[in-house]
Amino acid sequence: MVRLFGHYISRHFLLLGAVEFLLFFLALLAGYLTNYPLNQLKLALLEQHLLLVAAIFAVVMLISMISMGAYQRGLQDRADLVLRTGLAFLFASMASTLAFFAFPELSLGRGVFAYALLFSFVMVMLVREVYIRVAGAEVFKHTLLVLGTGKNAKLIHDLENEEVGFTIAKFLHLHDKDDLIPKSRQIELEDSLSSLAFKEGIDEIVVAVDDRRRRLPVDEIIDCKMSGIRVFNLLDFLEKETACIYIDHLYPSWILFSGGFNMGVFAKYGKRLLDIIVSALMLICVCPVMLLVAIASLIESRCCDPIFFKQIRVGQNGKPFNVYKFRSMRTDAEADGVARWATKNDARVTALGRLMRKTRLDELPQLANVLRGDMSMVGPRPERPEFVSQLSKEIPYYHERHRMKPGVTGWAQLKYPYGATTEDARRKLEYDLYYVKNASLFLDLNVIIQTVEVVLFGKGQ
Repeated sequence: MVRLFGHYISRHFLLLGAVEFLLFFLALLAGYLTNYPLNQLKLALLEQHLLLVAAIFAVVMLISMISMGAYQRGLQDRADLVLRTGLAFLFASMASTLAFFAFPELSLGRGVFAYALLFSFVMVMLVREVYIRVAGAEVFKHTLLVLGTGKNAKLIHDLENEEVGFTIAKFLHLHDKDDLIPKSRQIELEDSLSSLAFKEGIDEIVVAVDDRRRRLPVDEIIDCKMSGIRVFNLLDFLEKETACIYIDHLYPSWILFSGGFNMGVFAKYGKRLLDIIVSALMLICVCPVMLLVAIASLIESRCCDPIFFKQIRVGQNGKPFNVYKFRSMRTDAEADGVARWATKNDARVTALGRLMRKTRLDELPQLANVLRGDMSMVGPRPERPEFVSQLSKEIPYYHERHRMKPGVTGWAQLKYPYGATTEDARRKLEYDLYYVKNASLFLDLNVIIQTVEVVLFGKGQ
């Protein structure tokens, strides 16, 4: 994993993205060469006009691929890959057409663009076929040595069975109170720790003993660290591999001495500028859709019920504000005055409301909240005061999610599916804390782009 602006990204997907960016760039040059003679290509390259267009084409294609989830773990199903790639190319075609329409001087002709798309698709499919065949190979995973065999070590052991980028060589037995790792995977330290690490080809060491007050081979761990082997405590390792912060293992000193939890002045103003630009552009683009939703809502209720829904939510630093949404529930949904979580197949949701919730159309009026400054485009989901009061008593560190403005979309909404229980709120908080810790313009752009995939494929909440 590589850490960019505090956010962890797989080195393999960075490499894959760089390779495909180059392919997109070359595909446009190949498309130009297919339509025009070689001497004209050389002239265009000298004028640098073609290079600029090729770079823009490559960027648009790459963003479209990211928005369709083409750079994520577990994407090895070929049918799913073809579908996502096809949709990415469709959106890239639309975006490029708009760009060429807005800036006619960048246009190279329909033939060039069509050939560029064809060459891009063929090359991407070939590269992805190679990637699928080798992605599961152990050479693409980093090798761990886990210190401990108790509850903490078991957590890493179970995580290995999921789609992760590491493999565990051995668990070093260090006399934990609980012994939960199979004996076949345990090893006793007979020689120095560095000798064991180099013998097993260890890339990383994770200190996962249950009681760190017991004797640890500190000097030998330092020797491994100074020899170039990366050493992690449990919480840092879990953050790196899962992009969330495990509340059950969170302790105050880690928050005090860990990096993050601090957005600079430039990042804060940049985030606000991004919010204004994106929300304003989206409002302009989705006005026709919002008008259709409003008409459909009036037809469904026979002009008897309101179109919009206003509700008090908790904002940054606990400040309440009114959030605006399209009404998706019956007007008597809480006639008894008792606040209730929405459930997955909630009977209170109208027919139109189910469609809006599936496509996130009910969230569109929140763009007005973003322009007003009550919300951000990216942040923790805004919750009702009644739920915040309850969850703050039951879940440690829950109030920390209010350090940031709530968002229309967010890291937790991307990473965790629909949930309506205290345990679901607990799991979502782990992703919210990751966002609060690592908030940056880079992560915001990442979330905004990936939200396209959530809307189209009905993922998250």
